[in-house]
Formats: sequence, C-alpha cells, structure tokens
Amino acid sequence: MAKVLIVEEDEQVRVLAESYLEEQGHKCLSAGTSQGAMALLEKSPRIDVLFVDVDIKGDIAAGIKLAQEAIKRWPHLKVLYTTRRDLTDGMKARFVAKSAFLAKPYTVEELMTTLTVHFSIGPLSRLEAAGPTSSLQSA
Repeated sequence: MAKVLIVEEDEQVRVLAESYLEEQGHKCLSAGTSQGAMALLEKSPRIDVLFVDVDIKGDIAAGIKLAQEAIKRWPHLKVLYTTRRDLTDGMKARFVAKSAFLAKPYTVEELMTTLTVHFSIGPLSRLEAAGPTSSLQSA
C-alpha cells in the first residue's frame, strides 16, 4: 500500500484519481493548490508519492516548483507529474530525479501501470486490502 498526495486543481479529475487509487488499496490525500499540498505534507510527512499537475492555478510550472521544494524537505518522496500541456525540454529538465510523467488525459489503467513500472507500487490483492482476517473458533 502506498500513501499518495494528489495535487490537482480540477476537482473532478482529483476525485476520480483518488477514488481509483483507494479502490486499489492505497491511502490518498488531495489538494487543489500548492499551499494546500505543502500543508498536507507538513502534517503527513510519510507520503510515498506526490502526484502533481505541472500547471496549477494558471502557473505553468507550479507543480514543478512544488515537487522541487517537497524533495528538498522529504527526499524519500517519489514524484509523478501530469499535464495536458506539451512539455518543453526546459520543463523536463526541471523535473526532480527519479520522477515519472503521465500525460493527460490518462486512463486508470495507465495511472496504475505508471505507478507500478516507475515506482513498484501496484494494486493490493483483495486479501491485502481487506486486512488481517480473524478465524472463528468453535465452542
């Protein structure tokens, strides 16, 4: 199970991504702004993946700046970038090390494949997602 912080200004996209990841057994937090994301990181520093839109609130590189700042403070963090925009080489050069990119629009299958391939984070089996089982004892 991974703990994922989704930073996406489009509420519908954010809710869908969060719902899907939670169905796969992951824990999610979400924010619509960089400031909200940093506040959540402060409260929950054990987040595994920052899933961030490059373009937040009209700032074409807000997600890139957020990831750079987050990695300075939480170096264990993995970053998955997304955007509808065409990425320039200059933007890609500013991505943090060991990050990945998923172009919008993406499917839930593409999201899970990207997390699995780049970060070894896959869906949990039904047994793992259900948690420990208790056995019934006969009287």
